[in-house]
Amino acid sequence: MAMELLIATQNPGKMREFRLLLAPLEAELRFPADLGLQVDVPEDGAAYAENARQKALAYARASGLLTLADDSGLEVDALNGAPGIHSARYVPGHDADRVAALLAQLRGVPWERRTARFRCVVVIATPTGELDRTEGVCEGVIALEPAGQGGFGYDPIFCLPDHGCTMAQLPEVEKSRISHRARAIMAAIPMLSSHFFGGIIDGEASDNRCMASG
Repeated sequence: MAMELLIATQNPGKMREFRLLLAPLEAELRFPADLGLQVDVPEDGAAYAENARQKALAYARASGLLTLADDSGLEVDALNGAPGIHSARYVPGHDADRVAALLAQLRGVPWERRTARFRCVVVIATPTGELDRTEGVCEGVIALEPAGQGGFGYDPIFCLPDHGCTMAQLPEVEKSRISHRARAIMAAIPMLSSHFFGGIIDGEASDNRCMASG
């Protein structure tokens, strides 16, 4: 019987990325809609880790399954780290509205001051409240205008100078290697392996699991 892992998100873009990033685990991924779960999580924490922890614990306890949740955001240096944990709710509307609002705030800011990063914190929770946490960061620069049709959120204006394109122009296989979420998930896979298979994945043992009180 395949091991089940609940992913605490209903965001279609994140769901697509998680399916790709967690493929090496060979676990059966579940999403809230698959289980008919509607859990009200406030996500009112002051940090990514707090929000991810809230989601992971709430869904783990509601489902009885090992659960992975993430919280992520875009941190723009010229805006003192904004929008940060408020990235998904920066302004009302859709992704394009938030992108337009951010570009408007950066109008006239020179290229060298448009540095930014995507940050992602992943929390894994068991139904009994045991926790693991990882983090991933991807550095970049805010573009002058959107470019690219891939990805979601702020991807069209997140420029990767080493690649000469925005995150939205990056091939999916490359994004799954360098993005903030990819880096956080890569660090989480040994922890998930420890839960499912006693730390064995791809023939190697992992001892990276840490536990905290729920």
